[in-house]
Amino acid sequence: MKIFAAEEIRTADKFTIANEPISSILLMERAASQCAEWIFLHCKNHSKFAIFCGNGNNGGDGFAIARMLYLKGFDVDVFIDLSNEKFSNDAQINYKRLKEISGILIHDFKAIDSVRFDHQTIIVDALFGTGLSRKLDGVYAKLIDKLNQLSQIKISVDVPSGLFSDKISEEMQTVFQTDYTLSFQFWKRSFLHPETGKFAGKIVILDINLSKQYINETETDYFVIDDEFIKEIFKPRNDFAHKGTYGKAIIVAGTYGKVGAAVLATKSALKTGVGLTFTIAPKCGYEILQTSCPEAMFISGGEKFIEKIEIQKETVYGIGPGLGTDSLTEIAILEFLKRAENPVLLDADALNIISKNQENLNLIPKNSVITPHPKEFERLFGATQDSFQRLELARTKANELQIFIVLKDHHTQIINPDGKVFYNITGNSGLAKGGSGDILTGIITSLLAQKYSPENSCILGVWLHGKAADLAAEKFSKEAMLPTHVIGELGNVFLYLNKKVTTEL
Repeated sequence: MKIFAAEEIRTADKFTIANEPISSILLMERAASQCAEWIFLHCKNHSKFAIFCGNGNNGGDGFAIARMLYLKGFDVDVFIDLSNEKFSNDAQINYKRLKEISGILIHDFKAIDSVRFDHQTIIVDALFGTGLSRKLDGVYAKLIDKLNQLSQIKISVDVPSGLFSDKISEEMQTVFQTDYTLSFQFWKRSFLHPETGKFAGKIVILDINLSKQYINETETDYFVIDDEFIKEIFKPRNDFAHKGTYGKAIIVAGTYGKVGAAVLATKSALKTGVGLTFTIAPKCGYEILQTSCPEAMFISGGEKFIEKIEIQKETVYGIGPGLGTDSLTEIAILEFLKRAENPVLLDADALNIISKNQENLNLIPKNSVITPHPKEFERLFGATQDSFQRLELARTKANELQIFIVLKDHHTQIINPDGKVFYNITGNSGLAKGGSGDILTGIITSLLAQKYSPENSCILGVWLHGKAADLAAEKFSKEAMLPTHVIGELGNVFLYLNKKVTTEL
């Protein structure tokens, strides 16, 4: 799914109005109807709604939603700034329609100081939409501060008021803290970054049928990885294939006390379908690896840590989990990179070794994949003020080095050498445990070995990792789930994928 900036979304509205054709007030009605229907289906245990409306089109959506919910049998109160009843054209039309319904009370914002909302009431924010371009102040800032103190369930229409769609909010900026955001047609970039996404709650994308021609023809550098995206990438297994068909992967991992990282990366590579799997690890991990991963072959890389890495042809290497940064390991990694001709995957301590000297970055083979978490990224490329700046720096570095960067975060971003960004929306906070990154290394290495392109390996790999984690969280909880549970769920994800592909032909 494409991600568009606020101005591009407004253009999509105008294009739809001109080319469907449809009037702007009917397009607003369509959007409001989608919101009201979602609320009706998901909020049946609540009987009352307090809808706060601004003067622009987001407020117009709110007026229409209020009318529709009332007609569905809910109690609805609407709050506006009665001192300023100058609305946008379409909002004015819906405000007039609202006032014709005697059962809906209209209050001034100031009434919030005297009205008591019970536990059956849901607060709906329709104050500002994607057009917001400045920090909120005055009556709106005070209102949102008060609303944020309420314990009732909160829903925002399109974008939480006070939140910018495409950029970081200012420090101490007033933003509506919602539980659900009903976003029209598209994800907004601000939903996908930790500093801003924390305000948006659970994201629900509502299809309001904006012009498919506009969406298809308009270019963007930003995408969300959804199931349709994955369906286009995934290649079902060929019944007449053999182990050579699905490539050869070598996991280079482990040191004394960290052999578990090698086990996790090896197991996840195997479970992702690679034909042949080898693990280069220190001899101290031989029995552990041969016992826990009998399907993989062991290659000794030293006694207690990796001292040498042999290069084999037609093989994909995933290097880094639990590797340590011993001086002999450092020499082995850098020597390997000097001799490597094909793309590799570099993670964890492999990245920490490279980060010791900026010149080492030039040793990374073109089209390789690196998978840093934010701190590893900082060691490699320098500090940034926030995740938006970090992403832009990653785009620059991916282009300079001609590599793919998997920037791990709550919504992990894959950045290709052309500067395109793919946000992943699977996964959960249960992955915030040691070993989760080792699994991702194994998954992506396995896909690279199976001849997926570097870009598709990263996109599919991150999605698989997150989807398996979501299944693990359903079974064990985010708190109790383990990285091994995530590996165990990979089979169920592949069952889901194969069913989706075969049933939708």
